[in-house]
Amino acid sequence: MAVPKRKTSKTKKAMRRGHIKLTMPNLTACPNCGELRKSHMVCPSCGFYDGRQVVATKTASNN
Repeated sequence: MAVPKRKTSKTKKAMRRGHIKLTMPNLTACPNCGELRKSHMVCPSCGFYDGRQVVATKTASNN
């Protein structure tokens, strides 16, 4: 069985894991209500997508 001869240093471990990181989602303003939402997703606040209402929400049904 292969066993490392020396302990892997913190620097070597960090260099190997350098590309593993969290990224912020790309948020855009909803053209209907102006709230931030993910691209190509239904707006959670108003329920609109591509200029038409897809999901009925409490705020959209009261208007």
